[in-house]
Amino acid sequence: MKAVHFGAGNIGRGFVGLILHNAGYEVVFADVNAELIDALAGTPEYTVHEVGREGREWTVSGYRALNSRSEEAAVVAEVATADVVTTAVGPSILKFLAPVVAKGLRARQPSLPPLQVMACENAIGATDLLRAEIELLLGDDDPALAGAVFANTAVDRIVPGQDPAAGLDVTVEDFFEWVVDRRPFGDAVPDIPDATFVHDLLPYIERKLFTVNTGHATIAYHGFARGAQTLVDALAEPEIEAEVRAVLAETKALLVAKHGLDEDEQERYLQKNLERFRNPHLSDTVERVGRAPLRKLSRTERFVGPAAELTERGLPADALLRAIGAALRFDVPDDAESVRLQELLRSGAPAAELTREITGLAGDSPLGARVAAAIEERRSE
Repeated sequence: MKAVHFGAGNIGRGFVGLILHNAGYEVVFADVNAELIDALAGTPEYTVHEVGREGREWTVSGYRALNSRSEEAAVVAEVATADVVTTAVGPSILKFLAPVVAKGLRARQPSLPPLQVMACENAIGATDLLRAEIELLLGDDDPALAGAVFANTAVDRIVPGQDPAAGLDVTVEDFFEWVVDRRPFGDAVPDIPDATFVHDLLPYIERKLFTVNTGHATIAYHGFARGAQTLVDALAEPEIEAEVRAVLAETKALLVAKHGLDEDEQERYLQKNLERFRNPHLSDTVERVGRAPLRKLSRTERFVGPAAELTERGLPADALLRAIGAALRFDVPDDAESVRLQELLRSGAPAAELTREITGLAGDSPLGARVAAAIEERRSE
């Protein structure tokens, strides 16, 4: 079995690539980072260090590595004969992978089983995004599309900033989840023991996004606003811990109401994640976790998404609004989205207009009006 994995970074090597390797796949890493690909191509193995209560070490070997920019034809040939294609590149990069995957599908022999495509990104419906880009290139009636099945996923594993001296080795937490929508596969579900295949993926996606990602970002933005350097240091401050607990109580209420999740089970999941956030081996900087604030403040993301649904249901979203206010204060010159955010806030545009541009909310909607007030408060500082 062969898997082509796009994205040879820390998540690619320490999470998806590891799981595929352990499932018996020959993994072909594809990436545009020439230095990284050269290092992988010249090294027979690397080590994944799991840290936590059940930590252990894994050795990944038998992989190959290709530069998807300078060796595109070779990557296309690998896709054309692969069993599985996965990604860990970031949702905004998927459109740049689509041409390579589309060419691979066109070169695929009709006698082969359908290529199983799973985008493993921190976004709702990431595989659908990739499929849509491929369909734009191929056309809806191109028979090459019949040579693939596309399944959305929910992925969860904390991979902190790495020691620059670690080389290709990756440190990750011992907890992980890779949940996949099994419906597109019919009876041909991929043989990946460490993945969980379910009939209804949305509850798993939103449980993870609105607990792990929302909690993580809440620590980062409140921590940055209070001068903390790391997530562990930030969460050690009682005021920040109280804000995180309040945010997760709100998202818990939404998940229970919307998906019928068991309240006690969600509380255990919530507590498990607070424990994960406190893991000193996984501590990350508030600046790294807070980067890309415009994406994280967008309409379907970790703050505005649950806050909007809570408001629609008549449930409180006060803590989420305070987290949005903290995110508006994220001012890091090395982060392009942070720079753009602060430019928008200084632009003099009406707060209702900025609310729409930053969050996708109408400035005169109930939640939009409260976000606009937070923008005005930020401007007055």
